[in-house]
Amino acid sequence: MKPSLERFADLVSADEFDLAEASLMVAQDIYPDINVRAYLGRLDDMAAEIRRRIAVDAFSEQKVQALNYYLFSERGFSGNIEHYYDPRNSYLNEVIERRTGIPITLSILYIELGRRLGLNLHGISFPGHFLVKLTMKRGQLVLDPFLGGEAQSESDLRQRLAKVLPAATARNASLDHYLRPATPRQILARVLRNLKNIYMRGARFENALAIMHRMLLVVPESAAELRDRGMLYRQLDCFRPALTDLRDYLRRRPDAPDASDVHTCIVELQQACAKLN
Repeated sequence: MKPSLERFADLVSADEFDLAEASLMVAQDIYPDINVRAYLGRLDDMAAEIRRRIAVDAFSEQKVQALNYYLFSERGFSGNIEHYYDPRNSYLNEVIERRTGIPITLSILYIELGRRLGLNLHGISFPGHFLVKLTMKRGQLVLDPFLGGEAQSESDLRQRLAKVLPAATARNASLDHYLRPATPRQILARVLRNLKNIYMRGARFENALAIMHRMLLVVPESAAELRDRGMLYRQLDCFRPALTDLRDYLRRRPDAPDASDVHTCIVELQQACAKLN
């Protein structure tokens, strides 16, 4: 295992870990010389700049206003609608440098800056579009960093659900169900899943494989991710690691719907490995 991957493994092995640091470490596969500490320092500096503009006893809503003004009006961060599937949108260092990204990476930036300001922010894996929730004594506020930190009303949220869920489901849905906080692990896994899908669609298989290694460190219990890595190893003619992953998959999921197909692949891989001996 590469040293950078070992450090990533150590970080995400903890029950709770620094989301910004882990997100920046994901970029090490593409940007091996990235200075993770320097980028964390930049987040500290950005938060310090905002903090100088607000009163010590500022309410949460006032801090949100200051954060939104600094990040979106002054610094010009915005959602990358035109090139949404550019992989750079999923790397936090690129989001910081280019000041553009997708909902989840802009939300990570927003959460990390907000927490440095003392805001109780959490990511929300809302259907179709990642959001951020601010929890306060007086209730909660749902914000969309992809749209400049715009607050989302109940009507806005139900309209969002109506676009991605069957009509009856959206109409009767409990918003609280969809507004549950996502853990740092769940957020990081979603970032990795985005990158995996982008690289697979673009036939950038070596990049996808690197992402899959990290994914299995973040969610080692995922049998589906183990299967997908095994299938990619097979596609890359890496027969032995493919065989290991697919055998492990069937040990975990012997009754999986695709068990028969996977078993067929295992037989083929065994034959291929025998020819290598």
